Amino acid sequence: MTSVLYEHPLNERIRNYLKLEQLFAQADSCSPDNISNNYHVFFNAIFAILGTLERNDVRGELIKDLERLEQHLVLWSQSPEINSSALEENLKQTVGLICTLRSGAPPWEPLRSDKLLSSIKQRFAIQGGSSTFDLPQLKFWLNQPVENVGESLEYWLGKLDKLERSISLVLKFLRQKSDFKTISAEKGFYQDNGEGLLLLRIKLNSKQLCYPTVSGNRFRYSIRFMLPCEKDGRKYTSDPVEFELARC
Repeated sequence: MTSVLYEHPLNERIRNYLKLEQLFAQADSCSPDNISNNYHVFFNAIFAILGTLERNDVRGELIKDLERLEQHLVLWSQSPEINSSALEENLKQTVGLICTLRSGAPPWEPLRSDKLLSSIKQRFAIQGGSSTFDLPQLKFWLNQPVENVGESLEYWLGKLDKLERSISLVLKFLRQKSDFKTISAEKGFYQDNGEGLLLLRIKLNSKQLCYPTVSGNRFRYSIRFMLPCEKDGRKYTSDPVEFELARC
């Protein structure tokens, strides 16, 4: 059965992690071979990542989450049923990321003063302002040999690599905290206690014609299923909806 997975964060910290994860996926999808057509995707993602880091203490939150993960991994190592080689690899990676994030200035700091990024950033903040006729320096860069373009992409993404790996590791273990359980929502509505939860993961059969909207916080949450509607854009469904839910 093909399913569609929806995720909804229940606090701002996890919301930032999910946002950054998606932005990294967009940036990573661009390569020296396709950057001429995808430069909007790449630079919008990079600038959104840097903007998120400026507005939030992502590094501090990640250090705390990685330290908690390290403590859990040490405890799990005492279980006889654990896969020791996989645990050791995850523990080594966790400790290495903590050390990198703790030491001195953040690895991505040089990107704030990067000459090309600084020269085009303001134009990308203007709707429709990132056309190459407004940015001759960008067009010049796009027409450099593919090796040179590749070096720039590798440098920029390399400065953000530890951040991406940290977020990926924290979210991986968060998602593994809970298995999916089948639930039936009467009249397309479901609510429950959200205490202690950070993330909801909702799976729907791709053949179902509805989608979930979630509201709530760490104390309580509700899921209401919606139908597309030509007249109003969307409408509530009053039919029962069967879905899978993982409460992480």
